[in-house]
Amino acid sequence: MRFVLVSGNRAWGGSEELWSATAAVLASDGHSVTVFKSGVDDSEPRIRRLRALSCPIRDLARFPLMPRRLFALVRLLSSGAAYAHEILRLLIGLALSRRPDLVVVSQGGNHDGYPFAEVCRRLNLPYAIVSQKASELYWPADWQQQTIAAVYRSARACFFVCEHNRRLTEEQLGFPPPRAAVVRNPFLVPWEPRTDWPDDRHEWRLACIGRLHPKEKGQDLLLRVLARRRWRDRSLAVTFYGDGLQRTSLERMAHNLGLASVTFAGFVRDVPAIWSGHHGLILPSRCEGLPITLVEAMLSGRVPIVTDVGGNAEVVEDGATGYLADAPTEDALDDAMERAWNERHRWREIGAAAAARIRTLIPREPERCFAKHLVELVSSLNYAARRTQRL
Repeated sequence: MRFVLVSGNRAWGGSEELWSATAAVLASDGHSVTVFKSGVDDSEPRIRRLRALSCPIRDLARFPLMPRRLFALVRLLSSGAAYAHEILRLLIGLALSRRPDLVVVSQGGNHDGYPFAEVCRRLNLPYAIVSQKASELYWPADWQQQTIAAVYRSARACFFVCEHNRRLTEEQLGFPPPRAAVVRNPFLVPWEPRTDWPDDRHEWRLACIGRLHPKEKGQDLLLRVLARRRWRDRSLAVTFYGDGLQRTSLERMAHNLGLASVTFAGFVRDVPAIWSGHHGLILPSRCEGLPITLVEAMLSGRVPIVTDVGGNAEVVEDGATGYLADAPTEDALDDAMERAWNERHRWREIGAAAAARIRTLIPREPERCFAKHLVELVSSLNYAARRTQRL
């Protein structure tokens, strides 16, 4: 079978894990896989893996014969022109290629990739949409709605990483996404349960993992809570893992608040090592899909403290497998943290319950499950086409 995978995300984050891992599975199984991505980073291990599997990878954010740095300058001066160029590159690339059995368009949100799907619709190519996030913070403008609706209606399948995202997308579209299904993202920790537990005799440690982007990830909420008097006097330390455009400002905020128990550790590839030294995860997010880091923390037997956004409440049962803040606000987060702190003697027990629970919700190899979905989808499309021809 011939698959094309498209990602318009110009950086590498959690939203890139599913399509890239699935592409590797499909290629390993002997299928033809071509990738179109904005901003290909050849040092990224997943990209190197796909190249080793002989998958053609086309960088949408390139202009023939133009140096990367010069194109980056063009993008900086006119993001609209650069985006239009990426759409044109995809249009030409698909039009000149052998017709694929299926194009999979991966979105960081639930409508940011619709121009790429519209290219497929215009070329009458079968395509599926993957939405990694849906949020009340991001509603499509009215002038976009007609095209977005057409793109979703024509999709052969619409995949979401949690039920919340599917439901919110339905509200934003005004109709149920057709042929919708929930799929899961791959994770970077072992499937086998951990039995270790960090020393908690002198200090409790929480990890806050994610892109340093307060608008979505809410790190500023957590810093303000930690600045409250009762938290200053407690033996609780928080480590922020990740990078982003707001790292310096968050570090300055922590410094100005006098938070000596807060550390910024940057981006770390060794995720299991994080859980060797931390007792729990704290995510003060304002919006999410289903955070991979939440799944990883639960698989690792660590207690999650998260806001009730995205699919968090679909996997965390408050007080049993973690703690839910009712909303992404300082007071709600403070309340969830307080309840967790008062039951810190149960954290290991709750972490074990979280580990057992998440294994009933997430498959051992999500990328292989998704690849199977796609192969079955193509098989059904081909069968329907052959039947139509006979009639």
